[in-house]
Amino acid sequence: MPDLKQLDAGHAPAVLAFELANRAYFAASISDRGDEFYDQFAERHSAMLAEQEAGGCAFYVLVATDGSVLGRFNLYDIQDGAANLGYRVAQHVAGRGVATATVRELCQLAAARHGLRTVRAATSHANVASQRVLAKAGFVSVGPADPADLGGKPGTWYQRDLALQP
Repeated sequence: MPDLKQLDAGHAPAVLAFELANRAYFAASISDRGDEFYDQFAERHSAMLAEQEAGGCAFYVLVATDGSVLGRFNLYDIQDGAANLGYRVAQHVAGRGVATATVRELCQLAAARHGLRTVRAATSHANVASQRVLAKAGFVSVGPADPADLGGKPGTWYQRDLALQP
């Protein structure tokens, strides 16, 4: 059974392997992170941990029993009881309910562990799978997203009020 864990320094090799193995798959629906992301991964990972320690973000990884990363689920721009959500799952588990179940679990953690009341997520109009995940996880459309928030692609913001939904 996969386990949702808060990101720590020990996750770096598995997270990098996950990102590299799924790079082309991710680039088909969201903006590619570029070679610099992979070339400077160790520094970026350390910076993420520092940002998490400061309280501005909470980064999670879904870890399989063999230690591999199946997905990343991030709460970022945490302030005033709200945060934005970003997530991605490995191609080999996509379409199996993994993202939906994990987004639901993360929303519970967001309220219980991080004191959040609202979580928002933006997805491009072309990313139908992500739209389904958000709807199944209790998010509702709240308006258009600025294309700058989605790598230049038009999209929609979704929101979940954590106090109203289980």
